[in-house]
Amino acid sequence: MKIQGLDYNTQREKLQLPEYGREIQKMIDHAATLPDREERLRCAMTIVRLMETKVPQIRENTNHEQTLWDHLFLMSHGQLDIDWPYDVSEAEKIHTKPQPMALPQAEIRLRHYGRLVAEMIEKLKEMPEGQERDELAQLTANQMKRDLVLWGHGSMDDERVASDLARLTDGIIQLDLDAFSFAPVAIAEEKSSGKKKKKK
Repeated sequence: MKIQGLDYNTQREKLQLPEYGREIQKMIDHAATLPDREERLRCAMTIVRLMETKVPQIRENTNHEQTLWDHLFLMSHGQLDIDWPYDVSEAEKIHTKPQPMALPQAEIRLRHYGRLVAEMIEKLKEMPEGQERDELAQLTANQMKRDLVLWGHGSMDDERVASDLARLTDGIIQLDLDAFSFAPVAIAEEKSSGKKKKKK
């Protein structure tokens, strides 16, 4: 419904940078119409100082003066003909959206163990026997146990870890559970679901 005499923001021109408000935009539009070049520059410098008060957190940026002049250029739609105190040729890049990041596409075969364990297992299969392989096998087994606790609702089955490790390394790594000691794993205590008793 449109009522005569009422002016809604939805009917006005969309602001380039709404954080500065419509009054600042009007000042910039007015500055662009001033006939004298020096007067336009003085007006622009005053507007930049006002913009800084509108968005004081901008001072936290290392190069906030450059940012303010870039914003002024954008809000003037490039129509403000002045001797710019800063290079505003890169101002348009502010509105450039970054390219979407490519997500890993490789399939994770061991979902509850994750990619890290999968990589460690592949490394174990390539390594020759020796202390270095034994140390990596110990690290891998302990990580697998932590993952089981995290994703298996507190399951701490040492035999399952040993079985999975042997199977996934094609029998290369065989843990002797009588001699092998896992690192202790902290389990967060479950919160009691019952109601608290009232103090008497």
